[in-house]
Amino acid sequence: MPSNDSPAPLAATIRHSNELGKLVRQLRVEQGLLQIDLAGLAGTGNRFIVDLERGKPTLQLQKVLDVLDLMGLEVVVRRKDGNRHGQ
Repeated sequence: MPSNDSPAPLAATIRHSNELGKLVRQLRVEQGLLQIDLAGLAGTGNRFIVDLERGKPTLQLQKVLDVLDLMGLEVVVRRKDGNRHGQ
């Protein structure tokens, strides 16, 4: 029986809003939350969470970042390996 209650580290490369939406949905379900629960915790409307999980590309960035932070996620921006423009 494992004694470690912390979740496994998560690393994902996200290139499209629908990929981020799928990840948010997966983690929300793993955390046992309904969309309305997450919306309440995040101080946003249920429609925002629905749109986020569907990958709507025009959502307000700060609200998305706030929801990710609430879910224990952070955004890290880095250069693509071997794919630099101008070389």
